[in-house]
Amino acid sequence: MIQIRLADGRGLTQLGWLKSQHSFSFGDYYDPDHNGFGTLRVINEDVVAPGQGFGKHPHRNMEILSIVLSGTLEHKDSMGNGSRIQAGDVQRMSAGTGVTHSEFNPSADEAVHFLQVWFVPNKQGMAPSYDQKSFDEKGRMGQLQLIVSPSGRDGSLTIHQNVDIYAGTLAHSSQGFDYVTLAGRRVWVQVAKGQCHMNGHPLKAGDGAAVMDEERLTFTNGEDAEIYIFDMAA
Repeated sequence: MIQIRLADGRGLTQLGWLKSQHSFSFGDYYDPDHNGFGTLRVINEDVVAPGQGFGKHPHRNMEILSIVLSGTLEHKDSMGNGSRIQAGDVQRMSAGTGVTHSEFNPSADEAVHFLQVWFVPNKQGMAPSYDQKSFDEKGRMGQLQLIVSPSGRDGSLTIHQNVDIYAGTLAHSSQGFDYVTLAGRRVWVQVAKGQCHMNGHPLKAGDGAAVMDEERLTFTNGEDAEIYIFDMAA
């Protein structure tokens, strides 16, 4: 079963400095039909204007991933971490018993465009922690690259949940790849850029898809497509 979540159907927060589109209920946006998917709770696509950002704010008991699509995101937190995240980088912050952080666009002239993704952790009340890794984008061209996993296998970033996250890009129609799904798992697909087809379904930037009981996903007809696959325990 494949259920498409069209980009235009997402929730929207529009401020002078921020455009944020919500695949699932978030903040003042509530949709009982899109209230998370398994342990996946949030996919926000954020565009933050130059010199602007989110001030210091708290989180608890959530695995928070930031995936930068373009531009630069500056992060500071109460654990003492301070870093800049750029395209190809993935950041994981485990909020655990509680952490505060801020996110800021340090550029004077370029917006930062990123995905913020939240998962419920597999254990409550852990000590907060932080990690960040940079991935060679050549490793996902025309194929899938593992960027997040519970064990950190194959050089991926670790997460406190039973989920594997892959990134893949299809620059043109001659490229394609398959993804085999295992019984008892559920998969969310998010197209961050461009467009492609998945099992014959056309998907464009911002579209997502909930996948259950499909043995194989076939991605074809890419046009500058950047695709993320979230494979999680049911």
